[in-house]
Amino acid sequence: MLSRLFHRAPKQKMPCTPADIPGRPGLVRLEGAAKQALDLSRGRLVIGIGLFSLAFCLLAGRLVELTAFHGAGEPVVARVNPDLTARTVLMDRQPIVDRNGVILAANLKIASLYADPRKILNPAEAALRIAQVLPDLSAGELQTKLASGRSFIWLKRGLTPREQYEVNRLGIPGLYFHDEQRRVYPQGSLAVHVLGFTDIDGNGIAGIEKSFDEQLRDPARTGDPLQLSLDIRVQHIVRDELARAVETFQAIGAGAIVMDIYTGEVISLVSLPDFDPADPGAASADARFNRITLGVYEMGSTMKTLNTAMALDYGVAKMSSSYDARFPIHIGRFTIHDDHPKARWLSVPEIYMYSSNIGSAKMAVDVGPDRQREFMARLGMLTKPAIELPEVGAPLVPRNWKTTETMTIAFGHGLSVTPLQLCTATAAIINGGVLHPPTLIKRPPGMPAPGRQVVSRWVSDALRKLMVLVVEDGTGKKAEVNGYLVGGKTGTSEKVSARGGYNHKALFNTFVAGFPMNNPRYIVQVMLDEPKGNKSTYGYAAAGWTSAPTAGHIISRIAPLLGVEPVDENSPAIKQAMYVPLPGIDLPGKTQEKKLASQ
Repeated sequence: MLSRLFHRAPKQKMPCTPADIPGRPGLVRLEGAAKQALDLSRGRLVIGIGLFSLAFCLLAGRLVELTAFHGAGEPVVARVNPDLTARTVLMDRQPIVDRNGVILAANLKIASLYADPRKILNPAEAALRIAQVLPDLSAGELQTKLASGRSFIWLKRGLTPREQYEVNRLGIPGLYFHDEQRRVYPQGSLAVHVLGFTDIDGNGIAGIEKSFDEQLRDPARTGDPLQLSLDIRVQHIVRDELARAVETFQAIGAGAIVMDIYTGEVISLVSLPDFDPADPGAASADARFNRITLGVYEMGSTMKTLNTAMALDYGVAKMSSSYDARFPIHIGRFTIHDDHPKARWLSVPEIYMYSSNIGSAKMAVDVGPDRQREFMARLGMLTKPAIELPEVGAPLVPRNWKTTETMTIAFGHGLSVTPLQLCTATAAIINGGVLHPPTLIKRPPGMPAPGRQVVSRWVSDALRKLMVLVVEDGTGKKAEVNGYLVGGKTGTSEKVSARGGYNHKALFNTFVAGFPMNNPRYIVQVMLDEPKGNKSTYGYAAAGWTSAPTAGHIISRIAPLLGVEPVDENSPAIKQAMYVPLPGIDLPGKTQEKKLASQ
């Protein structure tokens, strides 16, 4: 028994010998297979840690590469697609601001959805799921696109953040987002006929966006906004009053312009109807039409301002001159008559105040066709106006400019111009006689505006007085604004009929006003297209009942914003400065007229 036990003892796996390690009592020496197993375990552990560390480093490196160098989640297809790269460059567009720095147009980052159909596993199912979160897309059209087998296809441009989130939640392989920029207009339709709009790829299509397309896309001008002359506060008021007038008088359209008469800067330009620049495709042709710069019209009696200035400037008439307005003028098959005849001789101020067609025609005949044409050319009425918009109309000038044309042009028929041209010319008449080209770009402070003398200063002074007379005692009474000494001229013309002749029921009404006329600074022009009379106007639809009060409402609201201080219109100094003698004669040669002959 003992021998068996003694014999089996060596077969037991002893971890160590009973001998202590020299110099270290109590520690035993590891021997044999146990030591080898422990070494092997340690090696495997080191290798495992190394592999895990390597994998972690690879994942971290890839994450850094994707986020720092390629943009989070941006697929390779979008990065190398030349079409996308070109669009990204085009969309890098500078902002547009008003004269006070208010943003009118700017770029906003958006996401667009596209697909690599080769990676779509089930086009029918994918199309159905996409259409559920983007209901404006057709599932059938989506399926056709996703089954095309192409490498790249747009699904929707310009997703909202919510739409992007919902599409991302679908988790469909082969769908990707591409970062783009969209042109946004924070003021909506408020200045659309000035700003214009861009296409989906950021190219200027209309308005300032088109005229300054290259400048707005110039990388060297990054962060440098294009500053316009518009004051968006004034723009809001003008549009508000115009919209109210359109509704009140049931007009088919309207327009207005406010201009600084000493710089030519356009402070406001509105044309109604208008549209949303973010969705120009939904706008009608009428809404996209700029009535102020593109439309050409016969301006009616507002042209008498230019006609009177012309007669005075050429010296064929004085303020004391008078003309026989007792009888209509018959010339060829035409008859010229006054709408509100006085049936007597009228002085020059009376002709202007009562808007006499007969008196105006006779003054123009004294000037003659050649000089009348030269004067109109001098005021820029015969050529296309220069302003920073592509939508500009050319005037319709008579081919044969003879006596008949001279007469009709005197009171606003026979020559069709844009409202912009009339406003610019009238500004020159009241600012001392200097014609400044109109501009939509803010002029640098302290820099003189370009301009040229077109009428003498004394003629300008005389016309200012006559325009005040129209508002105080003539056809423009409803434009009066207490404290701002408004002067203006009404114009009511019948629109040309498509069948020839004039449509007596389709009126085009205009009122041109300056303020304050003792020291004018701004001009306002309001036009209403086919307004209708109502109970408040006793059924009348002429400019004195429609356009004139609209201009008065505008002036009363914008004058304080523009820093125009009110004046005491009844002060002796202003009364004397604006005084115009009215002889009230029946025949020439009366004593009152002789007293005025030296003026």
